[in-house]
Amino acid sequence: MDTTKNNIGEDVQPMSDKFAEALSEEIDMAGGEFEEGTEFEGAIGRTMYDTPTSKDNTITVLLPSDNIANVPAQSLVRIKSRPIDKGGDNRQYLGAVVEGPFAEPDGLRADAPIVITTTVRGATFMPRYHGRVQVEILGEEIDGIMEPPRFRPLPNSPVFALNDDETRSMLGLINDLEIGLAVGFENMAVQIPSKKKSVLPRHVGVLGTTGGGKSTTVSGLIHEFQQKGIFTLVIDTEGEYTEIGYPTEDKTMLRTLKRLGRNPSGVSDLYVLHLVGRETTATAPTKIRKFRLDFSRLSPYAAAEIMDLNEAQIERFFKAYDVAKLVLRDINIFPIKGDAKQEQIAIEINEFETGYPKLTLSYLIDIANFFLASLSSSEYEPFNSEFRDEQAKIVIQNRIKAVKTTHENSWKALLGKLWMLKRTDIFDNSKADPISFDKLIKSGRTVIVDLKDMDSTIIKNLVISHILRGIQEQQDLIYEQSTKNHVPLTPIMIIIEEAHEFLSRDKIGKMQNLFEQVARIARRGRKRWIGLMFVTQLPQHLPDEVLGLINNYILHKITDSNVIARLKKTIGGIDEGLWNRLPNLAPGQAIVSMTSMSRPLLVAIHPTPCRLRMIE
Repeated sequence: MDTTKNNIGEDVQPMSDKFAEALSEEIDMAGGEFEEGTEFEGAIGRTMYDTPTSKDNTITVLLPSDNIANVPAQSLVRIKSRPIDKGGDNRQYLGAVVEGPFAEPDGLRADAPIVITTTVRGATFMPRYHGRVQVEILGEEIDGIMEPPRFRPLPNSPVFALNDDETRSMLGLINDLEIGLAVGFENMAVQIPSKKKSVLPRHVGVLGTTGGGKSTTVSGLIHEFQQKGIFTLVIDTEGEYTEIGYPTEDKTMLRTLKRLGRNPSGVSDLYVLHLVGRETTATAPTKIRKFRLDFSRLSPYAAAEIMDLNEAQIERFFKAYDVAKLVLRDINIFPIKGDAKQEQIAIEINEFETGYPKLTLSYLIDIANFFLASLSSSEYEPFNSEFRDEQAKIVIQNRIKAVKTTHENSWKALLGKLWMLKRTDIFDNSKADPISFDKLIKSGRTVIVDLKDMDSTIIKNLVISHILRGIQEQQDLIYEQSTKNHVPLTPIMIIIEEAHEFLSRDKIGKMQNLFEQVARIARRGRKRWIGLMFVTQLPQHLPDEVLGLINNYILHKITDSNVIARLKKTIGGIDEGLWNRLPNLAPGQAIVSMTSMSRPLLVAIHPTPCRLRMIE
């Protein structure tokens, strides 16, 4: 018998003809050569058997090494359970890759001694390998509709990768407002609808530690809102957004924008508002307007909460407030005698929502001083001219005599807090006009309320409360007109920066009226298209009541495990793999969970085209 040598010099014998014939007979008896079923055509992998460590609603999928690149993290797959004629059930499932893809050697453990030894010795040992991914079952496809899964895919069922277009469609990413690109894909845009009442008016939380990219995200969204005709109002506590009317000059932003084929540009139709007597970080040619607060527009209950009055001070505050209302009526300031319209307004006032017309802070201080003078048996000379004539003093003194009160010190403490507000010189100041909410709201306009030059948290909260109330009242009127005349409603987004300072867990119990105001806007906002966006670097300070109002989240890097654990209880649908990545997200990356998306995604947020003042 002839012998030959192989390429390593060893003698081998060729296979005998008899053996080949016997093998062919065995193949014929078995039904012929193996042919993969038609149901596996185009499949990238197959489902695996379950193990003791398997979890509900997830399944392991194995795939050849050549197909690993076809199933990046977050990609979608379709699993076609085996046909009935082959022992299957013919069910079809849609799933998402939540772990992997991982590369594992065929027939060996990844930590097998031979693998470790050859690697540490500097040799190259590359056995054949395959891929493994964990797939979360999103639902069962029945007649083109995805329903909750009732069963699990059977083992050895074919798995197919969805193409980018089908993936975007299934994930609900094909819309008109672009946030960024899905991580793990070459170029998959993540978009949300700008005009659906079921999305943005259900409110957004932008959370993350300092340096995670919140400001870039917010300014980019403001630019997108302007492009889509949304009126945007930003409560800017640090003066960070007052230059977004100019294109960015940041080299990193410019480089990334160029790579994405996007251009730097500022926000048009931009106004910056600041309190009278306070400075702003905005400069010309940006349109800058100063404004005052009218004490008569502020709910007395909200004022009492924000000033943090104790029980005794609250009692005296409302005694002074009620007497002031009666005095204004008595001396014909409001309502004017014979004016039926003003009389009707006075009757219908809801003091949980607004204050008493024409009642200024200085009027209230005068009345409180009259109370104090009455207790101390002294004379008081008011600084409001309307109260100085003898007839007015008699009216006031008679009203005060009808009210029982004691404790001079409590009145002095109340006056101290009222004077603290008065000294800010932002209430009823004739050097500025109040915000004209009827002229403010316009499609595509952006308004920045710059509160950087205001250190007092009390004043900041008063301003925010006033603006929220004014926007809501005006949008209610616009909504009625829009419904009556069948014209489109201008969408509104209110962005509250450093939201933890406005609605903290410590303050929510003491500021119930203020929270009710926010909750009222949140509840009515969907129908009237008012969306709230809460931005904070300290989400642990936000109360559960506020988190309960939010349905959409953009989560930047958060390292505090306690905060993450709390968010897990609040935000549904985010898989454990994404939660595990949250503490290590790079700047600009975020987990995005929106009501328009079928599942949350890890997203590389687009760089902002606008200039930010405090960007590093």
